[in-house]
Amino acid sequence: MQFLRRKQLQRNKKKKTETMAVKDDSKNKTQNRCKDFVGLTFSRGVAGKIIGIALVFVLSHLAHHLLKRINQPRIASDIFIGLFLGSIRPLSDSFEPEVIQTLGFIVEFGMICYMFVLGLEMNPYVIFKPPTRDAIVAYAGLLSTFILACGITPFFHFSTKPNHDLGLTLTLSITLSGSGSHILTRVITNLKIGKSDIGKLGIAAGVHSDMISMLLFSIGYVFFPPGETNTIERVKKGAMMAAALVVQSVIAAKVSPFLMNWINNENPEGKALKGTHLVLSLAYMVFVCSCSTWYGYNTILSAFMAGIFFPSEGRISKWTVGKINYFFNTVYYPIFFLWVGFVADLSNFDAANLESWARLFLLLIISTVGKVFGTFIGGVMLGFHWPDSVALGLLLTAKSHFHIYLAVISTVHKAITATTGCSMVIVIFLTIVHTPYVVAHIIERARKRAPTRRMAVQWHDPSSQLRILLCLHGSHNLPSSINLLEITRGPSDPGILVYVTDMIELTDQIAATLVQNEGIETVTVTDKAVMEMRDQITNTVQAYAAESGEGISVKRMLALSTFNGMSQDICILAEELMVSLIILPFHKRQREDGTLDGGHPGFRYVNRKMLRNAMCSVGILVDRGFGLIERTSGSHISVNVAVIFIGGRDDREALAYSGRVARHPGVRLTVIRFLVENNSENAQRRPGMHKEITPEQEEEMRLDDESFASFYERHIAGGRVSYTEKHLANSSETFTTLKSLEGQYALIIVGRGIGVNSILTEGMNDWQQCPELGPIGDVLSGSDFSVRTSVLIIKQHDFKGELDGLDDDFSIM
Repeated sequence: MQFLRRKQLQRNKKKKTETMAVKDDSKNKTQNRCKDFVGLTFSRGVAGKIIGIALVFVLSHLAHHLLKRINQPRIASDIFIGLFLGSIRPLSDSFEPEVIQTLGFIVEFGMICYMFVLGLEMNPYVIFKPPTRDAIVAYAGLLSTFILACGITPFFHFSTKPNHDLGLTLTLSITLSGSGSHILTRVITNLKIGKSDIGKLGIAAGVHSDMISMLLFSIGYVFFPPGETNTIERVKKGAMMAAALVVQSVIAAKVSPFLMNWINNENPEGKALKGTHLVLSLAYMVFVCSCSTWYGYNTILSAFMAGIFFPSEGRISKWTVGKINYFFNTVYYPIFFLWVGFVADLSNFDAANLESWARLFLLLIISTVGKVFGTFIGGVMLGFHWPDSVALGLLLTAKSHFHIYLAVISTVHKAITATTGCSMVIVIFLTIVHTPYVVAHIIERARKRAPTRRMAVQWHDPSSQLRILLCLHGSHNLPSSINLLEITRGPSDPGILVYVTDMIELTDQIAATLVQNEGIETVTVTDKAVMEMRDQITNTVQAYAAESGEGISVKRMLALSTFNGMSQDICILAEELMVSLIILPFHKRQREDGTLDGGHPGFRYVNRKMLRNAMCSVGILVDRGFGLIERTSGSHISVNVAVIFIGGRDDREALAYSGRVARHPGVRLTVIRFLVENNSENAQRRPGMHKEITPEQEEEMRLDDESFASFYERHIAGGRVSYTEKHLANSSETFTTLKSLEGQYALIIVGRGIGVNSILTEGMNDWQQCPELGPIGDVLSGSDFSVRTSVLIIKQHDFKGELDGLDDDFSIM
């Protein structure tokens, strides 16, 4: 017995030794494979990889900057750069299949995040409500394209399999039928038609179409799982995935609100998120997204199904969306399209074969004709004009990043031919590039119907509210701006309507905190500093409006853009709101010693473009302590104000504005008129005395006299406004007179005066520090002028024929 026990122990010891040897050998092989992969990645062609990754980041941003001038969305430039780099043979050869596979893993992770955010922005419960106009348009376009694709694509060779594949036909038909709501929303909002009837309808229809197509993908995956040919196994696997999907949806819809509400209540706005709560919420999101994947369901579609039922309101959801969008814009999209370029290599497109071109154009025709025909039929049912229905159909053809991913991943798994994959990417590109031109056509049609208006204080109807767009750089502009509103308010009936607008530069950091509001109108900025600033401004202006009583209404607006596009955004906003006056802060701020600093070049650039392009009057406020004037209540303010009148369109606008200031009981207004000295004794001091007066100058002088005479009768004759004249001979005396006003007034109102051929300002332009303020405004705002006198420079817009302005919420349907 002992002998047998010893033999058994020896056998066990030998077996254990052999097992350990096998494990060590397996471990060594794994380590060697890892080392080989690392060496393959970083030793062979490392320069090509670094150059390729650097090029895709640099070129994608450069192309986006160039194509943005023609209003192309970023996805268009990214597709172009990705396909371009993928076609460079030395560059693509430096990326081995293993490296491209690794990029594919990164792309798949990003697509999971993309689909989760896409689902968060959708409301699945609208399906169970009676169909609205946007739903009818979306369903009509989707159904017609789906039927057309299902009827045509089986007769063309798109699959790698010789026999007809029903699953591929349905997938291809749904892809051609869907819409990229994210892309469509970005194009419509960037081109400023999001408030119009056709803009709202287009965005809502795009969301409906995208949601229905994604739900069809998600449900279709259950019935047609890839790789399963046996019918019984397919049914078993489908039933298991369906059950898991139902459980996941119930957890996301019913359990998630309790946890998310508790975390949101524990982390109110304005306070830093607690680390444990943040980790818990992210872990829960990952758990919800992965429930159905444990039973064979697709990870990307699972993330969408989790997102569509997950609560979208609350701080955690908005924080997640902001961070994921920042990750997309800075890192993911360049890598995604580099991967697309390598896999969907254009060299794989069989250009020599006419059938390849036939398939490409067939896919484009199905996608375009199907959408346009369907929306046209839906438009006829709803009573739309046919150009609007066609425009909607062309907009709804736009596809998104998921459609590109689906085309490329189908090529990777050999479900479709390489030529078909390239064709799909090219078709998706072509469905996107035309959208800005469709929107431009919509705007052109709307502008042709817009009435002609002359928006300025001088032409304002006294029986209607005066609309003012008050722009702020930050809360430091509040005191002076509120005092300016106080002296501008005029009589309580009809009063003024003020749109207080925050001018915020759109940086990458702020762009990452943007959250789309229902995908219809605007976005919300969740950046902490911006939110605190906006809340402070809102509370202050609302408190002022409540304290002032009747006569002033305040609404809050936001101008969020880069400095290059901010002036255009503000001009369009002012045009839509039909304001008569835009008030901008000066780009320089006053230091503690009273002098002005060097200023912000970005805001100066915006001010200069506003003066050139605004379709209403523009005022620039140079604040030198105007906000320090004490105001105990709405009307208890005591301030000395002067208006300088020389002549010209801008001075007439400044005088008309001063007419409202003169009505304030706490304002002591003085009108100072500069007149040319006609005394023969001083005539020799005037340069250019023998110049002939042109008919245009005579007309301007006539208008000046009429405008001033009307102002005199209304305000000066009754003794309410003081009046003084300054007879001057040249610009030197003008400068001396302006210097004599130093410290006498808290605010001086002047016209910009550019283009006025007056000998009283001749030569002053030669030594201006800020030419955009005009000769008089530049002197009064100069560093050597008073440190206690603020200046308001007003420019009336140039009226040249008909204006192509659009009303707020313009309608063409």
